[in-house]
Amino acid sequence: MSVKSLHPFHPIIYVRGFAATQGAVDEAVADPYMGFNIGSTKARTAWTGEIKRFFFESPLVRLMGDYGYSDVFEGGEDILDSERNDRPLPYRSVVIYRYYDEASTDFGGGDTPPIESFARGLDRLILRLRDKVCANPKNDVAEEDFRVYLVAHSMGGLICRAFLQNPELGSPEARGAVDKVFTYATPHNGIDLRVVRNVPGWLSFGDISNFNRERMGKYLALPDAGDVSVVRGFPPERVFNLIGTDARDYTELRGLSALAAGAGSDGLVRIANAATHGPGPDGRDISSPRAFVHRSHSGHYGIVNSEEGYQNLSRFLFGTLRVDGILDIDDISLPSEVAEALKAGKTVNASYQFEVAVGIRGYQWQVTRRDAREHSAIFRTYGDLFPGEPNTQRPPDRSWSPHLFSVFLDPERSVSASGSVSFAFDLNILVPDYEVDGALFMKHHYEGGYILRRQIIVEAFPGGKGPMDWQIKYGFQEDNPGKPGENAEIYPLTDGNGVAFDIDIAQRARPGFTGRLRVEARPWR
Repeated sequence: MSVKSLHPFHPIIYVRGFAATQGAVDEAVADPYMGFNIGSTKARTAWTGEIKRFFFESPLVRLMGDYGYSDVFEGGEDILDSERNDRPLPYRSVVIYRYYDEASTDFGGGDTPPIESFARGLDRLILRLRDKVCANPKNDVAEEDFRVYLVAHSMGGLICRAFLQNPELGSPEARGAVDKVFTYATPHNGIDLRVVRNVPGWLSFGDISNFNRERMGKYLALPDAGDVSVVRGFPPERVFNLIGTDARDYTELRGLSALAAGAGSDGLVRIANAATHGPGPDGRDISSPRAFVHRSHSGHYGIVNSEEGYQNLSRFLFGTLRVDGILDIDDISLPSEVAEALKAGKTVNASYQFEVAVGIRGYQWQVTRRDAREHSAIFRTYGDLFPGEPNTQRPPDRSWSPHLFSVFLDPERSVSASGSVSFAFDLNILVPDYEVDGALFMKHHYEGGYILRRQIIVEAFPGGKGPMDWQIKYGFQEDNPGKPGENAEIYPLTDGNGVAFDIDIAQRARPGFTGRLRVEARPWR
């Protein structure tokens, strides 16, 4: 069997997160899977806090059951470390990077090496995995064809980036074998608390200084310590950021961490610090694909042991179609009295919150959700969207167009007889509080009201001659519930090329909205 027929099921390396104390290190080392095997029986189904019994077996178990992956342990030994050649390693293997072993009381010296040492160890692990996989004749994989996925939680994502970005910490051979990187709740731009911006570099407790931006800039090989979320030396579009938005369920330090991080975080990592970006193929800066889920940094309601996390992980790794949604805003009309005040030269301030939630057909959980009540909505001010002087025509600034979602679809998991894949998304824009010359304008204001509320369905049908050929349609839920509709316009995606189209969206009443949802679809391998 060739590697092409095995694609996209490359070996997976899981890189666990931070352990602050010696006890936490020893506890992690005592687990063969270092947390990747931990499941959950609890889920919060809504912002109300309602708890639902839901059995999620763990990412490891699901990968084994759904995709035929296996671990690397046999007879009490790690096959990857074994010198015996009679223990072949299957291509669909899940490997746990046990970098804390050398810091444990029983297996090491009890002293934690610097993060640079962990990055170098990841380099060695990838090369050892390559040699073992390629030595198995059943895999029929040449060294130059070998690829691996990195899946990391929290600080594990920084270890992966240090290995990929810093030339002194990784070899070209190992870095070239990495196909995709998936990060759960990684503080890509450091850790900020409500009372302390940027974890101090002198704070040595548990090596927490690893999250200080100046320190991060050094091991990530980034000269600008003001923004250390930049991915260099690896395509940023092949790094997925899963971002948690549930602070209250993070119980570390008896809830003190969640209190310190505050709303707009997962209890440790702030939403604004959990995503990456970097230069794209043409040199322009692009954002990495990301999703937002109402999960905490870890624990019973943690982001790794969640159905939402697994659905994003598996589709990013194994899916074949990527769809992005960007909202281009032409105008957001102000209430009549506020518009008159602006025309008269008064200073008007308003901020808008954009909510979005995406659900894939046939699955219970939303793969991404940004909600004002969960402190995760997209925030824009009127000045951001329409810069300029009062009493002048103020054209929209497209650089502030909200990126609503990146969705990865897997036709192998279609629940339709036609083989189509489909998702629906809610788009809401909340009515803001208006401020005129520093005073709140409350006339005709209703808290929690919406300027716009729409649900749109996007469906992709396999079609054409090639396996990457698709026909894409869309429709509004209120017009044809559950599907785009028979008369929906078809947008072809053929020969491996992408397609982009606009969906006109408007709410004519005042305050109202006019704009276009820009949908970009492309093959994903």
